[in-house]
Amino acid sequence: MKQKTANLLKKAVLMAKKSQEWSDFELPEIQAEYTKNDKFGDYSSNIAMVLAKKVGKDPMEIAEAIKDAICHSERSEESRNIKSNDTITESFANAQDDTVKNFEKIEVAAPGYLNFYLSKKYLQDVVGKINAEKENFGASQKGKGIKINNEFISANPTGPLHLGNGRGGFYGDSLSKILRKAGFDVTVEYYVNDAGEQVVKLGHSVLKDGEKVYEGEYIDELNKKFGKIQDVREVGEKSANYILENIIKKTVKEKMRIEFDEWTSEKELQKKGYDNRAVEMLKKKGFTYESDGALWLKTTEFGDDKDRVLVKSDGKNAYIAGDCGYMLDKIERGFDKLIMGLGADHHGYVSRLKAVAKMLGFHGDFRIILSQLVRLVKDGKEVRMSKRAGNVVYIDDLIEEVGHDVARFFFLMYSPDTHMNFDLGLAKEQSQKNPVFYVQYAHARICSILQKSLSANNKQESASNDINLSLLSHEKELDLIKELNKFPELIEEISESYEAHRLPHYALKLADKFHSFYDACRVIDEENPELSKARLSLVNSARIVLAETLRLIGVSAPKSM
Repeated sequence: MKQKTANLLKKAVLMAKKSQEWSDFELPEIQAEYTKNDKFGDYSSNIAMVLAKKVGKDPMEIAEAIKDAICHSERSEESRNIKSNDTITESFANAQDDTVKNFEKIEVAAPGYLNFYLSKKYLQDVVGKINAEKENFGASQKGKGIKINNEFISANPTGPLHLGNGRGGFYGDSLSKILRKAGFDVTVEYYVNDAGEQVVKLGHSVLKDGEKVYEGEYIDELNKKFGKIQDVREVGEKSANYILENIIKKTVKEKMRIEFDEWTSEKELQKKGYDNRAVEMLKKKGFTYESDGALWLKTTEFGDDKDRVLVKSDGKNAYIAGDCGYMLDKIERGFDKLIMGLGADHHGYVSRLKAVAKMLGFHGDFRIILSQLVRLVKDGKEVRMSKRAGNVVYIDDLIEEVGHDVARFFFLMYSPDTHMNFDLGLAKEQSQKNPVFYVQYAHARICSILQKSLSANNKQESASNDINLSLLSHEKELDLIKELNKFPELIEEISESYEAHRLPHYALKLADKFHSFYDACRVIDEENPELSKARLSLVNSARIVLAETLRLIGVSAPKSM
């Protein structure tokens, strides 16, 4: 409804502009936002104040003209007489836009706001809609026919995954689920850097020679397996493959519960000639030049801070050539949008990767999501999980300590572009102080209520066709429905902004609205069976939306706790 309200406003502004003979102006972006206080309605817009300077009139006068355009139709004489605070009734049957029928009233408030109040009928119908559509509620065809490649984690196969990988991994996985809910064709991908110098460094580390870089218990285990091999690169390649297959993939699938559609190998892309093909393409397009015996890429022409060496003076491809080859591979697979999740230490890669994409002919939406650093804290102080030497905390250890659901929910509560303190004490709290348990408890409570109703009435479903939803008129009932009504809008907005962190906060708000409703309204009332049916239908709709929200976050929805 938020977007529909914005569209309604846009039409009304154009109508008012014509009828009021306002001076010509370029139409600004028009938005309707949720109000923070219910007394100002459900949606509000400041468009009248935005237009004040353009039109040269008082914002209140402009707001009244826009409201008049919304409410009045040339085919409805009766609607012309409706004032600012009048209730919208059947006189709007012939209004300019069907959206207006969903509002009880539209008010103009100083200094020029337009406030929209949803009707009880509209809200009551939302309950029926959710029960009818079930888990499909909130799904859309917004992304129909649009292919997205969502690549994330992509950590080098030189050791176990750490907290930063966990943060980016959970975020990417949840975002993929949300995008699929919105109808997009999403390929979830992990890029394996198994051809670079880090593989050689891993070999040195396993052989424990003077050039070792990596250390830890896993290096000791690899030394036992491959330490007798003399060739450093061979040791590195065998070790990298072992780490990928027996450590990283196991962590991703069993611990993090992420399913990747593709595991793309840098080494295999090189064998297929993607790197060299990309280099030749860039040469032909005129995006390269020679200097100091090396071949340089003109990334500064596309926003990079400096040009990059593409082919080194010794004739070997530089690291960025691999990025070019991988980008060419994605382009040839026909993706319309690209998402790439990177760690905070890859900030310098953003501009060059976007430059490479443009040079190779990708003109779709390409967004890089950087996950900032994570600190593990307890009682306000940084802590280390000292199972292994060093400062690195592995995601396996954290999940083992606090559980998958808690780890995932906590990580997803924060926007990836913010530094995060992971509160270990709160994460281990087995009470409603813990936000995950608070949300899961709401779902379990709902399931318990529905189970009791089934036992009491010996029915198989809590919803039926003879339910009188018009009985749902209590303030707390309507508050809960309004929150449920936001779910489809939220999915659509996240599919555009990629702000997956908004979903856990929605889950918390929905749980809060449900608990508030349950404390105020008796659900199973033998003296009022018709009201009980209506409230059970509302409870079931809350179950459906909360369970689907948890599914998209990637955590369980327990039926009992």
